[in-house]
Parts: sequence; C-alpha cells; structure tokens
Amino acid sequence: MAIKLGVHGAAGRMGQRVVALASADRRFDVSAALESEQCPRIGNDAGEVAGIGTIRVPISTTLHHGHGVEVLIDFSSPEGVVRVLELCRAFRIPLVLATTGLDSHIQEKINEAAHHVPILQAANFSLVVNVLFELSKRAGNMLAGKGFDVEIIERHHRFKKDSPSGTALHFARVIQEQMGQKRLVFGREGLTGERPMDEIGLHAVRVGDNVGEHAVIFSTLGETMELIHRGHSRDSYVLGALAAAEYLVGKPAGSYSMTDVLGLNGR
Repeated sequence: MAIKLGVHGAAGRMGQRVVALASADRRFDVSAALESEQCPRIGNDAGEVAGIGTIRVPISTTLHHGHGVEVLIDFSSPEGVVRVLELCRAFRIPLVLATTGLDSHIQEKINEAAHHVPILQAANFSLVVNVLFELSKRAGNMLAGKGFDVEIIERHHRFKKDSPSGTALHFARVIQEQMGQKRLVFGREGLTGERPMDEIGLHAVRVGDNVGEHAVIFSTLGETMELIHRGHSRDSYVLGALAAAEYLVGKPAGSYSMTDVLGLNGR
C-alpha cells in the first residue's frame, strides 16, 4: 500500500517539487496539499500548481477528519511551522520538518510537540550533505588539537532569506563539538589581526539561482583539505525528505534526524 502523504507549503518552490516527485513515486500517494490562508492558490489542484497535471488534490488550509494522511512533509516558513505543529498534534501525524531559519521559541515548540508525535527535523535533507556532516565530524575529531583552522563557505540563490544557511551553521556546530572552537565569525572586514585558533569563519554568498553549495575547509601551515557538496537541483533535498517520510511512518513519538534515516544511530 502506498503511503498517504500530506505536503505543507504545497504552493512554494520546494512544496511543488515534493508534490511532483511524490506523485511519480509508487511508494507515495499525495493525499493532502496545505497552504496558509493568504495563499492565492487555495482551491487549485496541487498537481496543476506543480506543473504535472491534475492529481485531484486541491490545495486547502487544513485537514479534515477522515483525511487518511500517514505522514506530512513541511517546506514552508517559520510562521507556518507553528501552524503545522498544531495540525500534526491534533491529528497525530508524523512530521518531516524541512523548514529552516527557526528561532529558539519555535524550536522549543518543536521539542515539546515531539513528546506527542514523531518529528524528523534536519538542517538539510540531501543524503549527500548528511553524509558530509558525518565526514566533517570525523575529520574534526581526527584533526582536533593539531593546529587546523576551519572555515565554511556557503552559496545560495538570491531569494534565500536567512544567512548563513542552517546547513552551514550545522556544519559549524558539528565541528565545534569535536574541535572546541568557542566563536563563530560571520565574515571579516578591516584590520582584524591574526586569525585566532578558537573561531570558525562562516561566509555566505547569494547569487542567481544557486540551489546550494557548501565547502568545509580544514587548513594548517603546509596543507588544506576541503569537503564540498554542490547541489544540482532542489530535487536532491526533496528525495531526502521522501526517504525521511518513508522512515518515519509507524515510529513512536520522539525526535529523529537524517542520521536515523541513514542508519547511523542504530534505530
């Protein structure tokens, strides 16, 4: 039986690709497409909005009893996350949470909701990026205390609203846990003096329609190593989110991550 999937943020760039790729995937049956009340596409067929033709699922503002949705993927906005948490709690629906740029207040709501429903949250849903998180962790562990500087450079499209990316910040946190840097520095300007060892530099580039690139640089006197991911299309993030949705169905309430999907946590 195909998994009955709901998509929150279905009229957005990422939501449209979730609808399109899930509709072409035999594992899934797109059963609900949700948007905010202000969305001008309310009532339109989600497949037509996504450019794949009619799928007989109108974009709506909420779910109704008897909806049948088994898991929901959210690519929306920080404001939308609060709404979708309430929806998933009310209907006991597992949530794949792909929205980034969340403040601590919203994160607290996510943590609390995970006591009631399973929530899989990630800074990035690309399978390759999540492998790179693990490689960065291992590199940081092996190079700790050996005189290496760490810098992170990320590139995204001109429309991205948060900076630096949630992915870049997650790379920094992973490395800090292994190497102990105390400070994050967001770009540099002027006479900053010699680079101290207790910082990680993060640099954000916003250009054109770049869907996402991240370079993690480990460098010392005499040599440099770079771990690089380049996204070719947004579909890589959607495919990871679909893998997460398949994994999350039937799981008990709690917090999950892409390391679970990749089998790195043993559950």
